[in-house]
Amino acid sequence: MSYRTRPRSFKVSAKILPLALGVALGLWLGFIAIGLTLWGVWQFVPQVREPVASVISQPLTAPAPAQPPAARYPGAQEQSPEQNRMFEQYQQALQTRQVEDAFDSAEKNPRNLSNPRCQFWLQQNRTAPTEKSRANVLEFCR
Repeated sequence: MSYRTRPRSFKVSAKILPLALGVALGLWLGFIAIGLTLWGVWQFVPQVREPVASVISQPLTAPAPAQPPAARYPGAQEQSPEQNRMFEQYQQALQTRQVEDAFDSAEKNPRNLSNPRCQFWLQQNRTAPTEKSRANVLEFCR
C-alpha cells in the first residue's frame, strides 16, 4: 500500500477575461514592434529605400499604338483591301493547318504514349478544345 492514503486533487480555475486580454495585448504589441522595425529599416538604411523609391516614382508608359493590318506585312501598302483580307484568311488557314498537323503527329508519336501529361492534354483538346489545351499539347507533346 502506498504511503498516501488519499489522492490529491488539482483544481483548475479558468478565468477567461485575463487570458483573452493578455493574448490581445501580446498581438497588439507584436504588430507595433513589426511596424516600428519596418519604419526603422526604411528610415535608416538607404540601400532599401532607394530602389523601391525609384521603381515607385517611374511614370507609367503608354503602350505603343497598334499598327493597322496593312503595315504589318511587307508590300501590303500596294495591295487592295480585298487582297489584304484574302491574305489574312490564307495565313489563318495556314496556321490552323500547321497546328492540326502538329496535333496529328503528337497523337501518332509512340514516345507520347508513355507521357501522362501529353495524354491528358491530348484528351482535353479532343473533348473541349481551347487555346490553353492547344498550347499545352504543343508544349508537352513533342
